[in-house]
Amino acid sequence: MKIITIVGARPQFVKAAVVSRELAKNSDIQEIILHTGQHFDKNMSDIFFEEMEIPTPDYNLNINGLSHGAMTGQMLEGIEKICLAEKPDYVMVYGDTNSTIAGALAAKKMGIGVIHIEAGLRSFNMSMPEEINRILTDRISDILFCPTDTAIENLEKDGIVDGAVKVIQNGDVMQDAALYYAQKSAEKSVVLKQHNLVSNNFVLATIHRQENTDNPERLIGIIDALNEIAKEIPLVVPMHPRTKNIIAREKLNIEFTVIDPVGYFDMLELIKHCKLVLTDSGGLQKEAYFFDKYCITLRDETEWVELIKNGFNTLVGADKSAIIEAYHAYKAKPFVKSIELYGAGQAAENIRLTLESLMK
Repeated sequence: MKIITIVGARPQFVKAAVVSRELAKNSDIQEIILHTGQHFDKNMSDIFFEEMEIPTPDYNLNINGLSHGAMTGQMLEGIEKICLAEKPDYVMVYGDTNSTIAGALAAKKMGIGVIHIEAGLRSFNMSMPEEINRILTDRISDILFCPTDTAIENLEKDGIVDGAVKVIQNGDVMQDAALYYAQKSAEKSVVLKQHNLVSNNFVLATIHRQENTDNPERLIGIIDALNEIAKEIPLVVPMHPRTKNIIAREKLNIEFTVIDPVGYFDMLELIKHCKLVLTDSGGLQKEAYFFDKYCITLRDETEWVELIKNGFNTLVGADKSAIIEAYHAYKAKPFVKSIELYGAGQAAENIRLTLESLMK
């Protein structure tokens, strides 16, 4: 079996590395890695690939910094050429980026099987480009690896049921990655020492989604709430330059600790040692759960509804009083992992076993 794996953003590389390690256990599976170049990330240096034990991509299209249409179109063209040359049995895509939909479209139009990892996720917010990418990719995929039972239910509601399309609840490869890299992060990261952070005595927060950063009213609500919490406990925010520039432009007062964006190992250590997490990130909501931390989500909806249903996460939008109220509700509450939601680190193995069953 020959597979072209398509990745374009740092989180996709982390997930793909977990699966690649598992696929390498079977010499009859040949994997070719194609990097679209979608996200230029200074943290994705040679050191990143070396430390994360990620195979260097076989191809790099270097497509980035364009509009959604231009980027997706150029990716389609580039992926098609490589598929023509390599003639894979399957193209494997992850998540919900432009790289995801471009890979799925290119493969499907050429009669190549499409494997979608992290299938079935829904925010039910069609203003999000990611939601469009998810829905379309699921619709044209041949094998859908779903991280949760909720994801399977979403596919069923969309009329996608097991049969002609293979639908598997395999668990979440992000949990595999978090568990695998947690020991390495403890050995390699110095972020706590660097910023004088005391374990279990600081709050970790991130803000990056355009729905929050580009809406002054929402941004002010979030910043005011973080400032209020920071009066009680140290609060640290790894912040991208874009968000910093918007805050500066809006002349907002910051009373918490802002640090530069951090790499994966540093982020794992911040999650492992914080008291709780506030975020508008999708992945960080789950990583908080992986490491037994409550999460306050600065969004109006989330794809990870099982975290909400089981009390590990709460949605507060950008409302200052709701954010502060959730902080006080969680700050002294012991974390009890009453249910295992994401496969307990067996997701990549389940992917390999499924693919092996198709080879028999």
